[in-house]
Amino acid sequence: MWFSKTKVLCFFWVCMQLSGCGFFVSNATQDFGDNLTQALLNHNDPEIISSAIPAYLLLLEAMIINDPENEVFLLSASSMYGAYIGFLNEQPDRRKLLSARALDYALRSICIHDESFCQLNELQYQAFEKIIKQTDKRDLDILYNLGVAWASWIQNNQSDWSAIAQLAQVKAIMQRVTEIENGYKKGNAFAYLGVLETILPPALGGNAELGKAYFEKAIMLSEDKNLMVKVIYAKQYARMMFDRELHDRLLHSVIKAEAEEPGLTLLNVLAKKQAEDLLDSADQYF
Repeated sequence: MWFSKTKVLCFFWVCMQLSGCGFFVSNATQDFGDNLTQALLNHNDPEIISSAIPAYLLLLEAMIINDPENEVFLLSASSMYGAYIGFLNEQPDRRKLLSARALDYALRSICIHDESFCQLNELQYQAFEKIIKQTDKRDLDILYNLGVAWASWIQNNQSDWSAIAQLAQVKAIMQRVTEIENGYKKGNAFAYLGVLETILPPALGGNAELGKAYFEKAIMLSEDKNLMVKVIYAKQYARMMFDRELHDRLLHSVIKAEAEEPGLTLLNVLAKKQAEDLLDSADQYF
């Protein structure tokens, strides 16, 4: 299996989804949506967050039933389902089911956003790439959300060659995001690109050194505050390349760092625990 099944990548998808957008954001509830997102991201107890999300999912589903073509509600549902999936590490069937739901909502929302984006997932790559290259700053949030949802869906269908073949589409989306705004979400898109380039070994088309450059870029753009990027860097690149010195240096820096950071606290708490787990298993791996 080329996508890691460890909680490291699971938590990466969780928090990148959470940082994508506010959950309940309409003209009437913008402040509530923004405040809810920040409350989730700034919380230091992942168990509370994982137990709270299902109630909001049901509320979102009800809102979508009432307004099925509301772009914002669909985008929010995709984002929240993507976040919840990351807490279901030991439930692969549910992860597969819900990742498909998240991707469906992402595709529906981007279609409503601009009809030229409809059925993007059914296009041949050349036609797909042409459309993606026409996107601009107005499309950033919804484009990024689609990339995140699509990546999660591939992760949860990793035994399906047709799913793996769609990695190129996700790379094109994230590359376009970085072209439109280099520092978007403080480097999250570059972190994704790093993961995507280190999923496959070089013999099967992966590009570990390019992935390394993407991880370094993401760390720089986050001003060294997104600790999960370092954990993924260690897991995806340093272990693949059997670089123990880099592996341990990255993870020790995570453990020593402060977890509390506006918009990143939840992610950083998870990262510190994962760093400890990876260091504990390092002697058996290297």
